[in-house]
Amino acid sequence: MNVGLQLYTLREMAVNNFVDVLQKVAKIGYQGVEFAGYGGLPIHELKHVLTELGLQPVSSHISFDDLIKDDAPLEEAVSLGLSYVICPWLPDFRRENIDDYRIIAEELKIIAAKYARHGIAVGYHHHAFEFEKYTKEGWSGLEVILNEAPNLQAELDVYWLEYAGKSAIDYIARYAGRCDVIHIKDMADDEDRSFAEVGAGTMNIPAIIEAASHSGTKWLFVEQDVCKKDPLQSVTESFEYLKNKGLL
Repeated sequence: MNVGLQLYTLREMAVNNFVDVLQKVAKIGYQGVEFAGYGGLPIHELKHVLTELGLQPVSSHISFDDLIKDDAPLEEAVSLGLSYVICPWLPDFRRENIDDYRIIAEELKIIAAKYARHGIAVGYHHHAFEFEKYTKEGWSGLEVILNEAPNLQAELDVYWLEYAGKSAIDYIARYAGRCDVIHIKDMADDEDRSFAEVGAGTMNIPAIIEAASHSGTKWLFVEQDVCKKDPLQSVTESFEYLKNKGLL
């Protein structure tokens, strides 16, 4: 598997100099990136920078509203050479009941079919709220989306799975063949179950990565939603843990 960085982790640094952030990410040793915005750069310029740095543009988080609004995200994804586009979040008003989740699933299924014609897979990234049960069969919001839109990738987030009381290893196995990209994170041993650098928390990272390997995962994206340290130091430590443990 390859290891990349979800650039949302370095969002505060990226505001001032997006190219500088990309340079630092490449210097650490990350092989690719997942975007959460393009730093205001024209796509052709961004692609040139990535090529110069040897960073692979793998995936991008695009809001649900932007995905259904027009084809601009698709055109950007094609121009940038992305392999995946991920819906990263649902605002409260779009997930109030099971019918809302079914609407989301139907919309994303249509979008996924359109993107697939251009060689790009569409996925859904969850947090914890999607695990509320909605159906008489006991399906959660996430299961409604993934069951009713079988052409979607499941970008599983191992931290949010464990936070919601689920087994990351079990879910990775359940969606084998559909979790090409996974968010690899760790959970601190504190009352808040706060975010930790990979390898510095309570989660069984080697076992999770082994499960991902068996399930056909292609990319592990390090992400730390909130860093208590300097974010660049945090993502460096996460990378070094994976490298030193021979998990890359």
